[in-house]
Amino acid sequence: MNRPLACALALAISATALVGCDKSPAPPSSEKAAMPADAAQDNPLFVESPLQLKFPQFDKIKDSHFGPAFDRGMAEQVKQMEAIGDSTEPATFENTILAMERSGQMLARTADVFGNLTSANTNDALNKLDEEYSPKFAAHLDGIYLDPKLFERIKSLYEKRDTLGLDPEGVRLVERYYSDFVRAGANLTEEQKTRVKAINSEMATLMTKFGQNTLDEVNDSAVLVDSRDELKGLSDEQIEVLAEAAKTNKQDGKFRIALLNTTGQPLVAQLENRALRERIYKASMARGSRGNQWDTTDIVSRVTKLRAERAKIMGYPNYAAFSLAEETAKTPEAVNKLLTQLAPPAVANAKREAVELQAMIDQEQKAKGEPTFALEAWDWAYYTEKVRAAKYDFDEAQLKPYLEMDNVLEKGMFFAAEKLYGLKFKRRTDLPTYHEDVRVYEISNEDGSLLSLILVDPYARPSKRGGAWMSSYVPQSELMGNKPVVALHLNVTKPAAGKPALMTWDDVNTTFHEYGHVLHGMFSNVKYPYFSGTSVPRDFVEYPSQVNEMWSTWPEVLANYAKHYETGEAMPKALLDKVLAADKFNQGFGTTEYLGSAMLDQRWHQVSAEQLPDAKGVMAYEAKALKDIGVDYAPVPPRYRTPYFSHIMGGYAAGYYAYIWSEVLDAESVKWFEENGGLTRKNGDWFRDKLLSRGGSKDAMELFRDFRGRDPQIQPLLERRGLTAK
Repeated sequence: MNRPLACALALAISATALVGCDKSPAPPSSEKAAMPADAAQDNPLFVESPLQLKFPQFDKIKDSHFGPAFDRGMAEQVKQMEAIGDSTEPATFENTILAMERSGQMLARTADVFGNLTSANTNDALNKLDEEYSPKFAAHLDGIYLDPKLFERIKSLYEKRDTLGLDPEGVRLVERYYSDFVRAGANLTEEQKTRVKAINSEMATLMTKFGQNTLDEVNDSAVLVDSRDELKGLSDEQIEVLAEAAKTNKQDGKFRIALLNTTGQPLVAQLENRALRERIYKASMARGSRGNQWDTTDIVSRVTKLRAERAKIMGYPNYAAFSLAEETAKTPEAVNKLLTQLAPPAVANAKREAVELQAMIDQEQKAKGEPTFALEAWDWAYYTEKVRAAKYDFDEAQLKPYLEMDNVLEKGMFFAAEKLYGLKFKRRTDLPTYHEDVRVYEISNEDGSLLSLILVDPYARPSKRGGAWMSSYVPQSELMGNKPVVALHLNVTKPAAGKPALMTWDDVNTTFHEYGHVLHGMFSNVKYPYFSGTSVPRDFVEYPSQVNEMWSTWPEVLANYAKHYETGEAMPKALLDKVLAADKFNQGFGTTEYLGSAMLDQRWHQVSAEQLPDAKGVMAYEAKALKDIGVDYAPVPPRYRTPYFSHIMGGYAAGYYAYIWSEVLDAESVKWFEENGGLTRKNGDWFRDKLLSRGGSKDAMELFRDFRGRDPQIQPLLERRGLTAK
């Protein structure tokens, strides 16, 4: 049993693709021979793909193939595990640990494809399968992790791990297997194991339902606008897209504003109609707590109580303590220290920003001869752009013509990787994809050797969850002879036919961020699937991706991709200077809205089950938590409210702090790059060798020290965000 498989199954049952859990090994080369000759014709998931690097056969895979492949895959792995546990031979690294690493290949392969599709291109049939198999997967994993015979063999190796003649990566693999089994409940009594199994099964079903509900709710909460006049402030092209969206949903003659999963909605920054801004904001805030069929408050209540109960059974005071023991933070106290250190200056900065916004409102209303009004949350983004324009002579709308998506991807993201790592990119049109908008690229090293295949899925659609993420279809490992097949998912608004896809600056930053995850998966150079790519602690996995964001504004990179989509003219230096000058602008808002969610996450997971509310008390619990921690500043709501906080219903439970924790490391690393010459092959090779290629094969903070030469310091982060230490 390997951690990659556990993560692949977690992905499939949580309906939330998480970058740190997208690892599953492909089958050993002997698998084909073990199958009937016509197996691939009956079900392409029964055998490894014959395509390059085992790229999935999307053109042959049907929804009906998943159930049989799951059933056969689980049965196959049960037999493999029974053979390991029942062996009369003394346990060895090869016949126990490596045998488990090689197990369950069909199941892992199927779960990877299925989990990615339920996130990127789901439908009713896949959703039904997701609900049906979630508890089955949980039971399957419990059957492995709670098998006393398997655990005894692992334990015997763990106790003599330093005398087995293994290299450091092998010793670490034994240690990780032992830890995983213990944390799954291998040391519990039979009564406790029975209860843990029941908890895991119920949670699997609930988290799958949460993911489906949030997607259905965000689609149902789209705001309909009756007249074009209400959309003043948007471009003709944007309005055309909204009209087409309404038409697609059989709402001809109207304009449909789809919502993202975040509290804030991008179009609010442009819309002049204050009443419409308020409608959009309130529709966004109400998701998941409206009392309809997609209300998630009962799920939140039940899942958090179950997590707390399971943590108590495992011997921990709360779920956060249990979860953080495996992260670089180690304890809730360490997380609280960081978050509380940042919260006061962030809220203070937000309030200073609000004074500027209110002054702009007063000035504008006075010029109109109309009474002023108090700044509200739905006004913040709109007046932020006005203040930005006045303060820096900069309107973000000026940027979009220079941010055409293909240029950002190929002349920005890929160009930076070529300069830093010597990579070469080739568009592939001969490999099948699961949607017409998906594109595939072949990536080679500087010497021409094949490195990876990447799927890029850029556009938002109703069948795709919100946000942006990296995932994996085939993880690298020497043991399995695999090179990586990875994917990058964005949610850029698809333009009208024949029009260019113009990105926001946030879209660009997100693209470079997610490509940092892709690089982490792509550069993996480890022996065992368990350690492949992004299989690192959650509060470390965001670090390499955040470092990659720095190249979006690096002068050489920006000059290569930021060109006007009509004239080809480069973005004027004066405009770039304004972008950089405004970099710390609105950081009080950005930090506060993030901290609101991060601290909410901890409040849900740092208490016992008895202290958690029932469904009717969820929203009151949220309100009190925000007030208690000092981030209940009404104009700046949390980036995610509890009922649509998909991160903490998936793999980031008690772990949303990871972004700011990782940013401490990121800010340090950016400083290192700047001090050592920036975008150079020497720097790229050092970062790749010391950190990106190592996956989870070494302790995360040791990897950072290997790269940076010392422990991280917080000052670079405070300077970046315009905050001052208290």
